[in-house]
Amino acid sequence: QLQVVESGGGSVQPGGSLRLSCVASGLITEYYAIGWFRQAPGKEREGVSCISTGDGSTAYADSVKGRFSISRDSAKKTVYLQLNGLKPEDTAIYYCAARTGFVWGCKVRDSEYRDWGQGTQVTVSS
Repeated sequence: QLQVVESGGGSVQPGGSLRLSCVASGLITEYYAIGWFRQAPGKEREGVSCISTGDGSTAYADSVKGRFSISRDSAKKTVYLQLNGLKPEDTAIYYCAARTGFVWGCKVRDSEYRDWGQGTQVTVSS
């Protein structure tokens, strides 16, 4: 089982930026996928973005396309989620989740991932 840890959350004004980081400890394979999810108060968890180290695929929810960007540092086995143009509706706890194995076309679907982090709070408010 992987230990997944997110970091980088905080409070920003609308239009601001944050960069979230996700590290999955215990990886013994170069092939894995990372998904980012978020849950706002009183709402269901929703998928935000994902990346696969196998085929290099990425995916984004329509609500964040053009504003959020996912990337990875292979050497550090760290995945980043760059949040730009933040809106109050982006306020949520952001979770990182991981799965091992070669993934063709990552999916932003929580059932695809086995190991989850504890989350990091992102608050967008003026």
